[in-house]
This record gives sequence, C-alpha cells and structure tokens, in this order.
Amino acid sequence: MSRKIARYALLVALSMVLSWLESLLLLPGMLPGMKVGLTNLVVVFALYRLSLGEAAGISIVRVALVSMTFGNAYSFAYSLSGAVLSLGAMAGLKKLDRFSPLGVSIAGGACHNIGQILVAMAVLETAELGWYLPGLLASGTLAGAAIGAAGGLLVERIRI
Repeated sequence: MSRKIARYALLVALSMVLSWLESLLLLPGMLPGMKVGLTNLVVVFALYRLSLGEAAGISIVRVALVSMTFGNAYSFAYSLSGAVLSLGAMAGLKKLDRFSPLGVSIAGGACHNIGQILVAMAVLETAELGWYLPGLLASGTLAGAAIGAAGGLLVERIRI
C-alpha cells in the first residue's frame, strides 16, 4: 500500500512540476491559453501503466493542487473541464485498442481545448469565443502529437 501511495505522490508531484515549467514557456506565435500540455505526459503514462481510475485521480488531484497553488477558481474550472473531457476521450480511444498513445494524446489535446472553450463561453456568456477554437484545436493537435510521441516512449520504456 505504501508503494502505491508513493507512486501516486510521485506522479502528482511530477505533473505539478511540469505544469509549473509549462507556465514559464513563452513560445512565439502562441495565443493566450495555448499550452504545450506537458502535464499530459503523466496522464498518458498513468492511463497506460495504471488504471483509468488511478489516472483520473492523479489528474484531478493535480488540477486541484495547481489551481490552489498557482491559480484561482476560474483556472480550476478551465483546467478541470479540459482534464475531464480530455481524459474521457483518451480513455475511450485507448479502450478501443485501435490507437497508439500518439493518437490517444492528440484526441486528448483537442478535447482539452474544447472543454476549456465551453467553460469560457459559459463564464463569459457568449458564443463569440467559438472563433478561437480552430487555433486552439490546431495547437492542441500539435501539442498532443508531441506529448503522445514522448508518452509512447515512456510507456514502452518505464515499468512501474
């Protein structure tokens, strides 16, 4: 039991560090709200090496802790909606057993952005933000591909 708790704590801590590092990245051409999705490395890894429930727990604990540490209620709502929709899509595709971690992560990146746009539309009470979605989907797809490729390597090489 203590090994399991230590493993979860390590993965949550790693995802928090990756979230912090990601907040320091300022890449040219990135619109506000666009991120690389480094924390999704941990989620993809957990989804393939642990159970769906364990991956979900790690993801939700990370969202809560990062929001309490670095954010606010709005960042919590945006992050949670993106994380839940992303994890649901990734879990569904993984269960089909027809997609590699690369494809699973691409879907997760796109769905994360859809979840965040939906919350932003609800919070700001406007559908006008829909114009922002194509740019976010493009960045989410590219980021999802990069994270999925790296995540696939981690899944192949690390046994826990």
